[in-house]
Parts: sequence; C-alpha cells; structure tokens
Amino acid sequence: MSRRRRAVKRTILPDPLYGEEIVTKFIGCMMEDGKRSCAEKIFYGAMDIIKDKGLKAFEGCENELEVFKLAIENSKPLLEVKSRRVGGSNYQVPVEVRPERRQALAFRWVIEFARKRQGKSMTSKLAAEVMDAAMKKGSTIKRREEVHKMADANKAFAHYRW
Repeated sequence: MSRRRRAVKRTILPDPLYGEEIVTKFIGCMMEDGKRSCAEKIFYGAMDIIKDKGLKAFEGCENELEVFKLAIENSKPLLEVKSRRVGGSNYQVPVEVRPERRQALAFRWVIEFARKRQGKSMTSKLAAEVMDAAMKKGSTIKRREEVHKMADANKAFAHYRW
C-alpha cells in the first residue's frame, strides 16, 4: 500500500458479449495462469447451460446474465469479522464490508465452490453453482450465512471497531 497517495482505480472494459463490467471482473477472477480465453469459454459456456436449463425457476430474470447478477447479489456478505488486538488479547470484531470487497468475496466464493463441486466439466460446475446461488441455496450461500453468524455472535465486541 502506498504511503504517498491513493492508488488510481483502473477503468475496466465491458465484456464483448454482454457489455457488462461485472462479467469482465468475474472472468478475470476466474482466470488461472493468464489464460483469459479459457476462462471466457468456461463462463460463456456456463451462461449457455443456464439459458438451456430454463429461466422459469428464477423470478424476475429474463436472461442468463440477470441470473448471474442475482447469484452474485445473493452471495455478497454484509458483515464480517476482523481480528483486533486489545490489551494482550485478540477479539473478533464485526465490521461492515465495503462494496468492492463484497463483490470480490462473492466472486471468490462462487469460483471456489464451483471448483470443489462434483461434476464433469468446470463449465457445468460453474453453471450449477450460479443457479444454486441465485436460488439462495448451495455452498456459497452457506458460507455467507456462516460469516454473518460469526459477526452476529461477536456483536458484543463491536465497540472495539476502529
């Protein structure tokens, strides 16, 4: 972290297929070893699977991109705990999560649990995880609930917030 001035936020180009920045960020997060084309293939394949499975199960979603956005929105945590040292002991202090970090955590969790899933290809695993998150079930939502539960349990230490 620079001591002199804040780092300048880079402008991110929207992806070519959907024209959305959030998709570009997700693909960048999913990418391994600089293989963007491979990550794009996986993501767009997952969106095709979601479109083929049908959008009737998702209320208010007309296309697969809205299902993806709903899944990310459902996965975003509102609170988390941070370790704070006070008087020789460590406390888990609940703090509100910044919007950029919320999105980053949601991306990270969806990708992590999609990779851990049982399935044939990463494309099908990602599609299944996104659909589960959009329906408010699955491992990603479970992780979010665990984080919220931990923050709720440590509410007594909220006055140590800095």
